[in-house]
Amino acid sequence: MSDPIIQVSPLGNRWQTLDPFLFCVHHVDLYPKGNDRFGPDAPLEGHHIGQDFDNHDGWRMYHGDIVPGFPQHPHRGFETVTIVRKGYIDHSDSLGAAARFGMGDVQWLTAGAGVVHSEMFPLLDRNGPNTLELFQIWLNLPAKNKLAAPYFTMFWDKDIPRRRYPGVEVTVIAGALETTQPLAPPPHSWAASNDADVAIWSIAMEAGATWVVPPARIADTNRALHLFAGKGIKVGDRVIDGPSMIRVYPNRPIPLEAVNGAVAILLLQGRPIGEPVAQYGPFVMNTRAELEQAFADYRRTLFGGWPWPENAPVHARDAGRFAKHADGRVEKV
Repeated sequence: MSDPIIQVSPLGNRWQTLDPFLFCVHHVDLYPKGNDRFGPDAPLEGHHIGQDFDNHDGWRMYHGDIVPGFPQHPHRGFETVTIVRKGYIDHSDSLGAAARFGMGDVQWLTAGAGVVHSEMFPLLDRNGPNTLELFQIWLNLPAKNKLAAPYFTMFWDKDIPRRRYPGVEVTVIAGALETTQPLAPPPHSWAASNDADVAIWSIAMEAGATWVVPPARIADTNRALHLFAGKGIKVGDRVIDGPSMIRVYPNRPIPLEAVNGAVAILLLQGRPIGEPVAQYGPFVMNTRAELEQAFADYRRTLFGGWPWPENAPVHARDAGRFAKHADGRVEKV
């Protein structure tokens, strides 16, 4: 068997990814029980409030001071795909949209021309614990869509297709898997183009399970397996130990075997956009001049302003999982 692996590298705190993806972060926070204000019912000593990324006590406040999370901040020129495996996120944005999602839900946000949003992590269980686990993936936009109108869509856990094999479950967030079709991405996403060959699959394998990842459809697609949970995986004839990014050839089947216990893998795949990337903080454009224009536009317009009374809004305790869209449409789960 020819080796399907191109390269193996360790996963860091911020995963390096391949074009069309910009990066991925995997947050795991073991929050204690919550207090009446949706924050941790625990001392905040040792946490650098407003800039807490040290994982003190096994959890972080990030940029929050009462509730963990990320108060209002702008984006332009790319998309965020947020996959919540455990816990909840309260979303609010400059378009007046809002949502609470979690426990398997996915939010796909096209920042496009510009949006300001807040992502807070309310600790709803007053008896605890409030474990949070999520991925946030930054997916680039091609130049023609960088100034598209902002848009978000919700993939509720109950609606996300899954494909099951003996000892294996694949959650299909983007990109068809055999006859299993994904939910539709936002209309201006790179993933909305059939020729982009974008796939985001979450693969869970029981101990001893085997599965062959089918080849991608397009030969110049970038494809990587991100082993983020478990002791190791056999890929072809090689055993990969510990958290790793495994870049593989796209046009070959990829035999997998969970040889050292159960494993979990996030597959990210897509044909590269192949355009220059100019990034500074929350803006991702093609040139430095476009970045400067993004900052100027944000200072002038605030991307529509902030319609919320607080920088870090949190929804009512009994709000449940919901999404209120900019056009007034409301979804409840």
